[in-house]
Amino acid sequence: MPDLFRLSILAADKAFYEGECVSLVIPTTEGSYGVMAKHMNMIAAIVPGILKATLWNGKASEEVRLAVTEGIIKVENNEVLVLVDSLERPEEIELSRAERELAAAKAALQKKSSDFEHSLAAIKLARAMNRIRAKEFIDKN
Repeated sequence: MPDLFRLSILAADKAFYEGECVSLVIPTTEGSYGVMAKHMNMIAAIVPGILKATLWNGKASEEVRLAVTEGIIKVENNEVLVLVDSLERPEEIELSRAERELAAAKAALQKKSSDFEHSLAAIKLARAMNRIRAKEFIDKN
């Protein structure tokens, strides 16, 4: 049996996973960051990208990839907590819808609007681009 750590992955609207994990790679402001059992304690900001986890079901490992948005990761005493605004399995992403969302976000950014509306459009743009990248990456592999 491999060395394991406890992993909880939570989005604002749902709990995705709570259980044992072999390894985790998460997109952070400093680049992709890997976590294994007995990792040092740390906290980092998560950015939109692809989370890759090797989960353990008690008998075998399973690799999972998720498109994630902004959030935070906390590693403490061999327990990892991942909190993100949203997450999706790439197979759940409808590419044509993501492309429409991308076009709408680009159009909203070009309008003269308030700082808040501009920030909201930028967030929507980043999420749409991340969803498209995640879908295309998984479809190729």
